[in-house]
Amino acid sequence: MNVRRSAAVLAAVAVIGAATPAAADPSPSPSQAFPSALYGDKDPKFDGVWRQSLALLAQDTVGVKPAAKSVQWLTRQQCADGSFASYRPDPTTACDAKTMRDTNATSAAVQALTALGGHDDVTRKAVGWLKSVQNEDGGWGYAPGGASDTNSTSIVIGALAAAGEKPDRVEKDGKSPHDALLKLALPCGGDDDGAFAFQPDKKGELAANADATAAGVLGALGKGMVVEPGKKSDATCEKATTPQQAAANGAGYLTAALAEDGNHLMSALAGAEPQPDFGNTADAVVALAAQGDTAQAEKSVRWLEKNSASWAAQSGPAAYAQLIFAAHATGTDPRDFGGADLVKQLGATGPAPQTAGKTKSEASDEKEDSGSDFFGVWWYVGVCLVAGIGIGFLFTGRKKQQQL
Repeated sequence: MNVRRSAAVLAAVAVIGAATPAAADPSPSPSQAFPSALYGDKDPKFDGVWRQSLALLAQDTVGVKPAAKSVQWLTRQQCADGSFASYRPDPTTACDAKTMRDTNATSAAVQALTALGGHDDVTRKAVGWLKSVQNEDGGWGYAPGGASDTNSTSIVIGALAAAGEKPDRVEKDGKSPHDALLKLALPCGGDDDGAFAFQPDKKGELAANADATAAGVLGALGKGMVVEPGKKSDATCEKATTPQQAAANGAGYLTAALAEDGNHLMSALAGAEPQPDFGNTADAVVALAAQGDTAQAEKSVRWLEKNSASWAAQSGPAAYAQLIFAAHATGTDPRDFGGADLVKQLGATGPAPQTAGKTKSEASDEKEDSGSDFFGVWWYVGVCLVAGIGIGFLFTGRKKQQQL
């Protein structure tokens, strides 16, 4: 992710932003006001839907119920055809031919809204649009019709899986997303055994890309941004004839790259001074955990605990979300991430949530108390019965608001 926009140019923008002093970052001026429902205070032109989706998904992952207006803002960003653009300043104006549809933003929105629940119409239309712009090789580019790339194809796979689809059965001209990924995987036997490329270059050659590899591992496994530790497989690089082998090969590449640079990845942006790449490192942690390579994932998440605070504070909600995903994937407490409360920090970048979730100790205490307070249980049932009277009005009112 690289606070991650999967298109190469936007990934580059994200890295440059991380390397630029905070004073140079775009921020609201007195004449520039962004929606109050939006997470983050920087110009959302290129990443509004993306960062909103990641923020909502991360909050749901840790048991936090986001502010209703933030969820509603995201749903209203959808175009009539089901797609999402990176950001629509005025969602009351219909999308037209000039609206730049974005497969990555659409896929991130699907993953977030599916996790939150209650938005089946929105996600169904979005998935339908994604299927309609699938390339002949089975993959997706950042924009409809663009050449397939590993990052875009992988995040669409995550959206399809989240929505209950079987990604390997979503085909165009007999080609599935996994067929596209296999063509973007580097062969064994070289310096970059098992890595994924972002896209072939003009000569059709593949170059290893760590961020694409992290995305490719998740895509090959059919996973989205939120994962549980998987079952470890053989890390030996072998010819990738299946997506599972491609994922194992990619994980092997990431493990070696992380270990080589001190348990983190380095930025490879041309012309820039070498520096730690926090976003890619977080992505690699998630990918390795999904693959079951937990030893290196845990080493790298410990590195992130010690070193990522300044990056996250400068980069904003998507960065906090990435760290929460990495913490979740490794069983690390996101409310005590190197002494920082990532959940609180993410929440501070947007509207106050409806519920704040529970810490591990609070959840444990509730579990111990459950069943021991007979009268407490029946009191709760009575409250629910009374509250239930108003539930129909609540949803009816919300539905009317969404239709406005």
